[in-house]
Formats: sequence, C-alpha cells, structure tokens
Amino acid sequence: MDKKEKIITAAMEVFRQKGIEKAKISDIVKAAGIAQGTFYLYFPSKLSVMPDIASVMVQRTVLAVQAQVSRDGSYRERMEGLVDVVFRLTEEYRDVLALIYAGLTQTSHITEWESIYAPFYEWMGLFLRQAQAAGEMRKTLDADRTAKILIGLIESTAEQIYLYDTVPDRDKVAFQKRELMDFMWHGLVCGEEKVSLQG
Repeated sequence: MDKKEKIITAAMEVFRQKGIEKAKISDIVKAAGIAQGTFYLYFPSKLSVMPDIASVMVQRTVLAVQAQVSRDGSYRERMEGLVDVVFRLTEEYRDVLALIYAGLTQTSHITEWESIYAPFYEWMGLFLRQAQAAGEMRKTLDADRTAKILIGLIESTAEQIYLYDTVPDRDKVAFQKRELMDFMWHGLVCGEEKVSLQG
C-alpha cells in the first residue's frame, strides 16, 4: 500500500474502534505507521478521509458484484445475486457504513456522493440495458436514472435491517429480500414482458 492507502485503512480501523468524535489524527498516523505531517499532505482534517473510505466501500461492492453476480443468468436471478451481495456487505461492514454516513453528513463532502458512487451506477446501468436488450425489462425506463434509484432502494432496505435493527432476525431478512425483489420485479417488468418471463 502507498501512504494514502495506509492512511485510509488506518482511519477506517481507528474510526471503528473509537468512533468519529474520539478518534484523533495522532491515532490514525500511529496506526498507519507514518509521520503526522504526512497525513496533512493528503488530508486537511480527519473527516476529509471519509470520501476515500466511502470510495473503498463502493469499490469493494462493485468487485464483489462483478465476481458473484452471474453474467449469464436471467434478470431476476442476477438481481437476486446483487441483492444478496449488498445485504451481505451491509451486514459485514455495518459499523463502517454508519461511520461513513455520520462523517460525510458533518461536512461538505456529502456533495461528493454522486462521484463516489459512479462505478456502481455505471455497472448497474449496463446491467439494466442488457436486461432491456434481452426483453426482460421495460424499454421505456431510462437505465441510468433507474440504476441510481435501484441502488438507493437496495442499500436502504439492507441498512434498515443491519444499521437500525439491534438484532437482525433471519426470517425478517428473508422477508425483506422477497418484498424487495417483488417490488423491483413488478416495477421494472410489466405487461406482456412479465407474462412471457413467468410463463
């Protein structure tokens, strides 16, 4: 890792252990094994690291989706795979995601959200255009706009369970996934296309 990557990784761990308020830059540089002056070459404050932590999480999500969501499956199978990946990562990194949201909303860095999510939006837009070309999704939908809506919907549903519920119940998780899939299925596929895909 280069020095910037070391800072980002160390900041993520320090924030997880101490929380945003109690974490200090001195804690981060100690964990990263660098001089305090080096930190300021890359970041003006501890909260300015948050967009980079968010970028790391988006990269992890996109890589996991690319690795685990089959390119050959149907729209519904691929969407189920995507939902599974997002739910799993939200459960695994719930403390990091909570820190990111808290850190970004305390600063003007929240305006960087769209650019941070650009790789995920791009992947989802391509996926939806492929589903449209295969006749699996309504062609009247704008794939790029719908991509943003769906990513927000999937992540929000996962966060309701893993960030806001103290003890997520497995039955509730399964129920939420089914409801989410049904909602996306009926919203994106309709009429003759839905009948032909179900039949």
